[in-house]
Amino acid sequence: MAGIYIHVPWCRKVCIYCDFHFSVSMRNKSRLIECMLDEIELQRGYLNGATINSVYFGGGTPSVLNPDELHAILVKICSRFNLSANAEISLEANPDDLSLPYLRDLYDLGINRLSIGVQSFFDNDLTWMNRRHNRDQSVNSVEISKKAGFKNISIDLIYGIPGMKPGKWKENLEIAFNNKINHLSAYHLTLEKKTVYFHKVSKGLMEVPDETAGLQQYEILMDIAEREGFMHYEISNFCLPGWFSVHNTSYWLQKHYLGIGPSANSFNGRSRQWNIRNNSLYIKKIEEGIIPCESEDLDLIKSYNEYVLTSLRTMWGTDLKVIKNNFGDELSDHFNRESRTFLEQGKLEQLGSRVVLGRTGKFFADGIISQLFWTGNGF
Repeated sequence: MAGIYIHVPWCRKVCIYCDFHFSVSMRNKSRLIECMLDEIELQRGYLNGATINSVYFGGGTPSVLNPDELHAILVKICSRFNLSANAEISLEANPDDLSLPYLRDLYDLGINRLSIGVQSFFDNDLTWMNRRHNRDQSVNSVEISKKAGFKNISIDLIYGIPGMKPGKWKENLEIAFNNKINHLSAYHLTLEKKTVYFHKVSKGLMEVPDETAGLQQYEILMDIAEREGFMHYEISNFCLPGWFSVHNTSYWLQKHYLGIGPSANSFNGRSRQWNIRNNSLYIKKIEEGIIPCESEDLDLIKSYNEYVLTSLRTMWGTDLKVIKNNFGDELSDHFNRESRTFLEQGKLEQLGSRVVLGRTGKFFADGIISQLFWTGNGF
């Protein structure tokens, strides 16, 4: 089983914190979509005939595409890949793009999962982020999605915003859960280079993300999500039982996937490749019949580090048997040695052959994972 990711590289407005590849100019939109269709053709053998059990339209803002454009992409995928009859087909959307007629068109196309970029239910937060929508549009987008027939609905929220108080974050979460969603992705605000936010912080015009408040808000998030019956199945992702994101879970479980479009990444178990982050150059190369990507082969060390990175972020954790069988005694001994202190501190827990992050360990996941990486020269 494998997945296909479609990167839609356009947004109507620049969010101050975003470092994903996008353009606010849609001058070459039709031409670039044609090139994405051509790339699907060029990449038709990448997944070696695997059944596709998920298609994910990400970005950027996929909801800038009209139904005909989405239909053309899905038809092309179906013509070149073996798409499972019950495949999860997800589309990221901004609340202000969603109307009942548009949603009904999406549903009729076979799109069966929505990931709505709410980010906050407070207008002052949305203004600070430079989002286009408001609180009422956020709430309405969930309501009309249900009216259109969607049952699999996720929303995104952001915490750690400078000045955000615990009560405000609790209210954000209460509104989300009161809307009877079945999936929530919640991300701590990060300061990324080459963003408007980074530029404003460097000029002293904005404050850095509040890490201390963010940790408190993460505790609140875990408590309320557990109270609502949501499973904390990945560092930033929560769902009701049975409503995991099939596509994103495939990344964390190291399933194979193909990425289409500028900046999209692909992985087939042996190597990783990533497309150029430039719309014009992407078009030029595709029109020359060239896949505009760089790639790297994954040796034993890279494969080990990637397995630790992806697996330990999840509720399923890192399997000691997999490390020993797939990566050998030396890397197995390294993992056991480096994890010992974290196990003693309760930041890691061992459940049979699996090592998982403890509750406090989730706060320090990046540091723990980096400590478990192999960075030596023993191979």
